[in-house]
Amino acid sequence: MLESFRLNRKAMAIPLAAATALAAPDPSHAQGGTTMQLPAKPTPAASGRVEANGIAYHYEIHGEGEPLLLLHGGLGTIDMFAPILPILAARRQVIGVDLHGHGRTPLGNRELSHVDMADDLAIILDRLGYDQVDVLGYSLGGGVAFRLAVQHPGRVRRLVLVSAGFARDGYHPEILAQQMYLGATIAESMKDTPLYQAYAAVAPEPGDFPELLDRLGALIRRPYDWREDVKKLSMPVMLVFGDGDMYRPEHIVEFYKLLGGGLRDAGWMREHMPRNRLAILPDATHYDIFYSPALVHTVLPFLNGVSGAPGSVEPVEERR
Repeated sequence: MLESFRLNRKAMAIPLAAATALAAPDPSHAQGGTTMQLPAKPTPAASGRVEANGIAYHYEIHGEGEPLLLLHGGLGTIDMFAPILPILAARRQVIGVDLHGHGRTPLGNRELSHVDMADDLAIILDRLGYDQVDVLGYSLGGGVAFRLAVQHPGRVRRLVLVSAGFARDGYHPEILAQQMYLGATIAESMKDTPLYQAYAAVAPEPGDFPELLDRLGALIRRPYDWREDVKKLSMPVMLVFGDGDMYRPEHIVEFYKLLGGGLRDAGWMREHMPRNRLAILPDATHYDIFYSPALVHTVLPFLNGVSGAPGSVEPVEERR
């Protein structure tokens, strides 16, 4: 497996993302035989650092409106949302945070942990003056968003989890096998990839990259099962996956059922319509769903608390 990383550097961003069950902010993406150049991220209205439990987190604020905390995938930064950030920021005040050890946030000496990052985010929100926010987390950021909602439920009004599962066994078997190879041993062979170059361009200490791979590898190989915690989520939740995602369909359905969805027909008058939502985006994979305009148009009605029920003259406010 490691030899394949060395021999196929040009295509490395995708295998690495598969190996990590995360996503890489590759600046170009092949789609339909063409190459799409991703736009530059818009200039934030405000940015800075907030220290939480010894980690100096980088944050950015874009746009105006109801606050939306936006959390990126592994080995990425807030920059990976560049194609959809203008659409979100036109309707929301978006708070982007580079997660522990990622982008402009230093790695420090602490291990990477979903639980710890969630506690850190509660501190960040407090220090930035946000009592409650909507949260959208993708992949690694989805796991952190999940833990934030479980550990600090009063902070989260509505929760969107994009390509994020509730247990490690939710991945397809080949992804679990590939995850075993993520670590410092592949750092040197990644130096020519867009993924590493994007990291090195903004990281406080680019030399930390091998250690970041080691800690990220340890994180994704750590067994977890948050099945019981799913049942504790008190806020409305939306799950979004691609039809070509790295999560097994059975896991996706189980996740939705744990949230109370898919248990019965919704009824002629939607009288049994569950509060929580599930979306499967067509022609989408784990590696490109995070910058799909379809993602924005799918999640915004949910975040705004409206339903596009057929036959409605206007969108109606959903029951909280």
